[in-house]
Amino acid sequence: MLTIATVNVNGIRAAFKRDMASWIDVRSPDVLLLQEVRAPDDVVGDLLEGWHVAHQPSEIKGRAGVAVASRLPVLAVRTGVSDAEPAVDTGRWVEADLELLDGGVLTVVSAYLHSGTTAKPETMDAKYAHLDLVTARLRELAADGRRAVVAGDLNIAHREVDLKNWKGNRTSAGFLPQERAYVDTWLDEIGLVDLGRALGGDGPGPYTWWSWRGQAFVNDSGWRIDYQLATPALAQAAVKVEVDRAETYEARFSDHAPVVATYEV
Repeated sequence: MLTIATVNVNGIRAAFKRDMASWIDVRSPDVLLLQEVRAPDDVVGDLLEGWHVAHQPSEIKGRAGVAVASRLPVLAVRTGVSDAEPAVDTGRWVEADLELLDGGVLTVVSAYLHSGTTAKPETMDAKYAHLDLVTARLRELAADGRRAVVAGDLNIAHREVDLKNWKGNRTSAGFLPQERAYVDTWLDEIGLVDLGRALGGDGPGPYTWWSWRGQAFVNDSGWRIDYQLATPALAQAAVKVEVDRAETYEARFSDHAPVVATYEV
């Protein structure tokens, strides 16, 4: 059995101050995919001592940052979804090829896609440009039959069942038809499998993000924007997906909950 967990930590230093380490100890994942790390290499290395770590910080200080932390040997690391990334795209995509116990290779990707806001059209332009590059890379990952998973905070709720207040968010970034159409392409055309939905039921939810403000968490008024998207070769080995929603507001170490998948590989 192999356990892969993905979580947007909303700042790794803050998450560890809120006792993220205890969750890691209890959950004991084999692979940990992190987004919004927002810390330099030395801090990440210190906090994840004993792990094999691949990290891409953002060129813009205090923003983004993605990491792969693995108990399995790392064979190769690739950072960025394209060769020439503008600063706003850095810290959003890191890939690692891991060596499985059977000698095979598993490719894991930690992804943190743009959020964007309709109030600032330039942020949506950046998001769509990045999504085009992501789509091209997903085609490559799925083309050769490899075992791969792309996981993280994709900042898109795919269907109405993926956010509590879908009626009130029909014109909001994260639930726009243009954004959701990209996920349609990834699943229906490229053939990736949304494990959270495939193994987590038809919904509504379970949600993975709730605002820190107000009663969103208490009322479970959330969004499902954190995913594990597996290639068909890996999806057939997935046996369980769980959202580790904290028991209380006070027990949260992030505004996102981890999404944990178990694979028979």
